[in-house]
Amino acid sequence: MKKLIRLGMLVDMDRHLLQQPAMVVVILLLAACGTMPSSVSVEPVDGGTYNRAGSAMVPPPRTPIPGGYYVVVRGDTLYSIAFRNGVDFRDLAQWNAIAAPYTIWPGQRLKLSPAGNAGIAHDAGRPVHSAPVFVPVRNASAASGVAAAPSQRHAGAQAKPAAAASSAAAAATSTQRPAAAPAPIAGGASRAVSGVTWRWPAGGSVITRFQSGDAIPGIEIAGQPGDPVRAAADGVVVYSGNGLVGYGELVIIKHSDSFLSAYGHNRKRLVKEGERVSAGQEIAEMGSTGAARNELEFQIRKDGNPVDPLSYLPSR
Repeated sequence: MKKLIRLGMLVDMDRHLLQQPAMVVVILLLAACGTMPSSVSVEPVDGGTYNRAGSAMVPPPRTPIPGGYYVVVRGDTLYSIAFRNGVDFRDLAQWNAIAAPYTIWPGQRLKLSPAGNAGIAHDAGRPVHSAPVFVPVRNASAASGVAAAPSQRHAGAQAKPAAAASSAAAAATSTQRPAAAPAPIAGGASRAVSGVTWRWPAGGSVITRFQSGDAIPGIEIAGQPGDPVRAAADGVVVYSGNGLVGYGELVIIKHSDSFLSAYGHNRKRLVKEGERVSAGQEIAEMGSTGAARNELEFQIRKDGNPVDPLSYLPSR
C-alpha cells in the first residue's frame, strides 16, 4: 500500500511539472542537445574545401582549372608547367602534394585539378599537352627543381647521340653566369605596385598591346638583335629554357608568391635557374626565336593570371 501511495505521488508530480510551459521548453531543449550534431555541414560556394564547421581548409583555385594531367619531360620545372597551363604554381603544387623546393622528375604525372576533378574537360587517358618540341636535355639540379626519374638517375652514361646533340644545342643558346649577380643598371624610371618595384625590361617601343584572350597574353617590345633584355624587378629565375612552344628562348622570374614575369623570343639566355637577379640586370639578348621578327615578348602574371604589364610598368 505504501509503495502504491509513493508511485501515485510521483505521477502527480510529473503531471504538475509537465503543465509548466517553461519546464516543457527546457526538457525539449535538453532532449534536442542529445541528438543534434556538434557542427553544421556548409556547402562551399566558391570552390574551396570546407570542414563540417564551415571553416575553409583548402583555398579555392586562383585560376580556372584546366583538368586532366601533364606528364613531366626533361627541362620542365613546376613553374614552367604552371605557366604553360595557366595555373598558379602554388595550386599545382598543392594538387600534387609537392612541397618546396618543388622537385619533379621526367615521366611524373601531375594532376591539373584538385582531387576528384582530374577528368574535367580532358580525356583522362591522354596528357593535356604533348611533349614540347625543342626541349633542352640537361642535367638535373636543385635550382631547377627537376630531378632525374628514379629509374634513370644512373643512366647518364647511356644517353643517345640525339640527346647529346640536343644538349649541345641547348648549351650554345644559354651562357651561364657566375653565381654573383652584377650590379643593376643605374637610372631608369620605376614604379611600385603591389609590393614589387617594376621597371621596363627593354628600351624599344610597344608594338603589340595586351589582350587577355590571346594565346600568348602579353606585350611585344620592338628592338634589334642582341639588344639587352633586363629583369623588370628583383627576383629569382625559376625557368630558363626553350620548352614552351611559341616563346622561343624564355626566362621566367619569380618576384613574390603572387608575381612572375616572363621574357620570350630571346636570341640568348644569360641567366640560369635558381639565380637571383636585380631589377635592371641584363638577363638575355633580344632575338626572334619563336617569332617572325626581333622583339621581346613580356608578360606579368599575378596568382597565375596574365595581367596587363602596362598597369605595372612606369609611364614613359
